[in-house]
Amino acid sequence: MLHWLTQFSDQVQFFNLFRYITFRTGGALLTAAFIVFLLGPRIIDALRLRQGKGQPIRADGPQTHFKKAGTPTMGGLMMLFGIIGATLLWGNLTNPYVWVVVAVTLGFGAIGFYDDYLKVTKQTDKGFSGRARLAIEFLIAGLAAYVIMQAGATPFSSSLAFPFFKDFLINLGIFFIPFAAFVMVSAGNAVNLTDGLDGLAIVPIMIAASSFGVIAYLSGNAIFADYLQIHFVPGTGELAVILGAVIGAGLGFLWFNAPPAAIFMGDTGSLALGGLIGAVAVATKHEIVMIIIGGLFVLEAMSVIIQVAYFKMTGRRVFLMAPIHHHFEKLGWTESQVVIRFWIIAVILALVGLSTLKLR
Repeated sequence: MLHWLTQFSDQVQFFNLFRYITFRTGGALLTAAFIVFLLGPRIIDALRLRQGKGQPIRADGPQTHFKKAGTPTMGGLMMLFGIIGATLLWGNLTNPYVWVVVAVTLGFGAIGFYDDYLKVTKQTDKGFSGRARLAIEFLIAGLAAYVIMQAGATPFSSSLAFPFFKDFLINLGIFFIPFAAFVMVSAGNAVNLTDGLDGLAIVPIMIAASSFGVIAYLSGNAIFADYLQIHFVPGTGELAVILGAVIGAGLGFLWFNAPPAAIFMGDTGSLALGGLIGAVAVATKHEIVMIIIGGLFVLEAMSVIIQVAYFKMTGRRVFLMAPIHHHFEKLGWTESQVVIRFWIIAVILALVGLSTLKLR
C-alpha cells in the first residue's frame, strides 16, 4: 500500500524511500512484530476461553508433555495477522508473486485452522481426513503453481533449476504444476510435523525466511543475479518484504511460545508458514536449495515416512517415536536440548544452502 506513494516522489522526495525493497522489508518486519505483540495477549486470552482444555496431548508422547495440557493452540492466527497486515501495508500490491504467496499462506492457514478446530472441539489428536486435507492443499498449490508459471517467461517459468549449475535447466512443461504443488504441500506438512516442542519450529522458520529473503532479493535484482550467476527472476525481489514480515511475526510469536509456551502454533501456523516458504522457493527457482535450507524439516518428515513404512513392512520401529525430535526426548534429551540443538542444525543448513548462490 505504501509503495503507491512512490508515484508522488517527484513532489515529496521522502516517498522515494518506498521504492526500496530493503527499506520496505525492514518496515514489514517491525510492523509484523508490533501487530503480534499488540494482538498476542488478546488472542491468547480469547483462545484459552473458547478452547477450554486446549490442544490435546498425544497419549503415547513423552511424559513431560502432559504438563502442557490446557495450553491453547491456533497461535498461528496471530502470525497470520502480522504477516498479512505488514504485507498489505509495505508490499507492492501490483506484483503477482505477492498475491500468489499470500493466497497459499491463507489457503494453507485455513486448512490448518479447520484441523485445529476439529482437534480442540473433539479433544483428539486427529483432525479431519488426511486424504481430503491433502487434496485441498494440492488444489491450492496447483493453482498457485499455474499462476507462477504464467507470471514468468516461458520456457524458464516451467523449468527446474539446479544449484551449482547456471545453465542447467530441465523444462518440465505442464508437469511443472504438479511438481511445484508437491514442493509447496511437502513444505507445509514438513513444517507441521516439526512443530512439536516449544519454539522448535518457529526459529527454523525464521532462519529459512531470512535465507529466502536474501535469495528472493538477489534473484529479483538483475545486477546481483548476473554477478552471482544465478537465474534472474523479475519481480521476485518483492517477496523479501513478505519474508521480512515472517521474521517479524516469528519474533513476536516466539515471545509467547518460548518455554513454557503460553500458546502453540498449531496447524494454523505451521501449514501456512511451510506453504509460504514452499511458494517462495518455487517462485525464485530454488526448489532444490529449499531441501538444504529446510533440511531440518525434511529430516522430521523423512523420520515419519521411514517409521511408518518400516513398521508396515516389519511390525517394528526404527525410532523410539516419530517425528525424530520425540525420539531424542525418549533417549533422555531434555526439551530445551532438543530444541537448541535442532536450531543449530537449522543455522548450519541455511549457511550451506546460501553458499550455493556463489558456487556456480
